[in-house]
Amino acid sequence: KQWYQRRVAITAGGCGNFPTLEVTLEAMVRAVKSSLKEQSVELRDVRLNGSAASYVVADSNIDTYNDVDLIFGVNLSEVDSFKRVKEAVGESLLKLLPEQVSRVRLRSRMMVDAYVNKMVKVSQGNDCWSLMSLHNEGGCNVELKFVDKMRRQFEFSVDSFQIYLDPLLYYKTHSNVAMSKTFYPTVFGVSLYGDFEEAAGHLKEHLIDTIQPEEIRGGGLLKYCRLLSSGYKPLHPAKLARMERYMCSRFFIDFPDIDKQGEVIEKYLVGHCSDSRGAIECARARYAYLMVLHRVIEQSTVCLMNHERRQTLRFITQAACACLKQANPNKNRNFKSRSRISPTAAPFIPGQYYCRS
Repeated sequence: KQWYQRRVAITAGGCGNFPTLEVTLEAMVRAVKSSLKEQSVELRDVRLNGSAASYVVADSNIDTYNDVDLIFGVNLSEVDSFKRVKEAVGESLLKLLPEQVSRVRLRSRMMVDAYVNKMVKVSQGNDCWSLMSLHNEGGCNVELKFVDKMRRQFEFSVDSFQIYLDPLLYYKTHSNVAMSKTFYPTVFGVSLYGDFEEAAGHLKEHLIDTIQPEEIRGGGLLKYCRLLSSGYKPLHPAKLARMERYMCSRFFIDFPDIDKQGEVIEKYLVGHCSDSRGAIECARARYAYLMVLHRVIEQSTVCLMNHERRQTLRFITQAACACLKQANPNKNRNFKSRSRISPTAAPFIPGQYYCRS
């Protein structure tokens, strides 16, 4: 699968008069690699992670993926390592600018400010890594993760795959022979879940399983609900109630107030239910997702006061009703918004124009 030839549009996020960078993922990886070398940052390997890696492993079972997670294994033990990684990202973005764009007054810091949507730096205990997420409005999120060590690198078995890209990059650099269905370099992958074949089976059969969900930031709750709304089924239904309680507890520990909860839910919807499928289809997908999230939180939250729980459910209700209105633009006159959504309410059904009580 030639995912590395997929073109992505990296936008400037409304910062200055910067052009959109339309580049292949291969070109991006090569630019970051060379910039890390110029900044004297030791690079161990490059891996494909997340839904793009699952896309490769699943072969024909998944038609698309909506994000690209690239992991660069680096040494971040030196005092200024994080600063040099940030500089390398800025320099790589400079290299990816169209040839006609003048670079005379541009600096790497300006490129980072323009094209990087989110930056995260973690350096404590068994975690030492940095994340830079690039602006993208076309439905394909590109995240560059620079990892020295990370305690938890996956949420569920279906997203636990990592594909090592170094053999592929080496082949395309040193070989003049074009790849074909019968001639190609050997790449290998791993599943951080533990058993590669078992995790691949879960992906093929659309099954949900994880280990120690309480260790995942946010408990994996948002991803879990997205899997449910996409038709995945729990591998162990008998353990479902306990697993959902762990997820909800960790979610509300990491996001204790309604403002943080609303922000993380909205960002997740934007990142994983993009408008690339069309506004109506996007609204339907978001509505179905929010209905599942509402049901799980209502049934499995045991760590909140009643008024706090109602506050969170009310926010999800309002968001779901707004999505339902967008999904039925011609039926808004008949739309009735009530105080709460039924915990057993089904995903979006065409012709259903209200939030049931």
